[in-house]
Amino acid sequence: MSRLIISVSGLRGIVGETLTPVVAGRYARAFAAELPAGPLVLARDSRPSGRMLADVIRAHLQAVGRETIDIGIAATPTVGVYLRKVGAAGAIQISASHNPPPYNGMKLFGADGAVVDAERGEGVRRRYEADEAAWVTFEQLGSGRIEDDPHQVHLEAVLRQVDVEAIRRRRFSVLLDANHGAGGLLGRRLLEELGCQVCVLGEAPDGEFEHPPEPTAAHLETMASRVPETGAVVGFCQDPDADRLAIIDEAGRYIGEEMTLALCLKHVLKDRRGPVVINCATSRMAVDLAEDAGVPCHLAPVGEANVVAEMRETGAVFGGEGNGGPIDPEVGMVRDSFVGMALVLDQMAATGKRLSELVAEIPSYAIVKQKVEWSGGDLSRLWDRLEAHFSADRSSRMDGLRLDWKDRWLLVRPSNTEPIVRLIAEAERESTAAQLCEAAGSVLSEWTS
Repeated sequence: MSRLIISVSGLRGIVGETLTPVVAGRYARAFAAELPAGPLVLARDSRPSGRMLADVIRAHLQAVGRETIDIGIAATPTVGVYLRKVGAAGAIQISASHNPPPYNGMKLFGADGAVVDAERGEGVRRRYEADEAAWVTFEQLGSGRIEDDPHQVHLEAVLRQVDVEAIRRRRFSVLLDANHGAGGLLGRRLLEELGCQVCVLGEAPDGEFEHPPEPTAAHLETMASRVPETGAVVGFCQDPDADRLAIIDEAGRYIGEEMTLALCLKHVLKDRRGPVVINCATSRMAVDLAEDAGVPCHLAPVGEANVVAEMRETGAVFGGEGNGGPIDPEVGMVRDSFVGMALVLDQMAATGKRLSELVAEIPSYAIVKQKVEWSGGDLSRLWDRLEAHFSADRSSRMDGLRLDWKDRWLLVRPSNTEPIVRLIAEAERESTAAQLCEAAGSVLSEWTS
């Protein structure tokens, strides 16, 4: 990412290159100008550059007359829960999610505790580009205060969703890989409150990642081996801002991020009946589970803000994205690894089954992801070619092009952060999914050559 990326609900860049103190302050002022009166919550994940950016952003917000509430290092879902508690006008979470250490970013929240939607995000972008500063005089400068424990309100909200006593009786042995991100702060508290015997790897929130921060199978090989070695019944793995959760079973098998949402959804739908929302790149496991429960499953464009908007529109009882991000509206409209951990333990306690047994009950599919370089431009003619080439049962241009058949699907969409087109396919067999991606890639290569 050689340029600053401004997306629907925030920005991301390389500190000192594309993301400078000037850029951060200017973007914070633009966001503040889009909000109604009221204080702004300021938080960060554990990246060392976060403290510097927080100082800059706080100064700019107070210089335009805004009160700030600094909650320090906190998980992204904690920000959403906490700002609703204090009635803040919005919040800025300083985080680059799973990007490598040179990166950082700013994620924007509205007063409802969710990341801002496309309309408000576009308003922030326009103000950022206009670079208009409404500086105030000394007697109007905003004040600031520090919150020592923003985590308690989030902890209580998660605990209300599960049978705490049932989980405590099991005395589960759990391994948590916080990877020196923000998740260990609440992660240990939650698991100990649930009566678990907890071992936390990378607990210190200092940003000194022990492995690449995205919780994929390739990055978690060492963690996977530690689960059976320590006798843990489950391994939970978070990304740096703890809104994503990957899971490892008792035998050390990486069951992945897609399965996180599926496990949560299956458990929730036993007691809650209502619509479900996922993004259009998420495994059809969620669709199957919704069908089994007799409830609709709606697809939204990729992106947390888009999923949340569709959840509100449909009155969904649960939602999320297949990157390990369950969204429980009973806790907050933010992807939440802590919700994922609690619901998985609740399901294990309620059924008396091992995690591997619960996973085996969910029909699984093979997802293949590829990418093709793309220099930009209108892709509508490519969608026409792909539709003609594949003759799918259903076609949607909600987010790029998605083609559906009874037993498989293909999504072709331009990346929001890189000069590439992503190819994602799912089928019962990996070879079938790979063939779909390869065929789409060939059409794309012919079209761009």
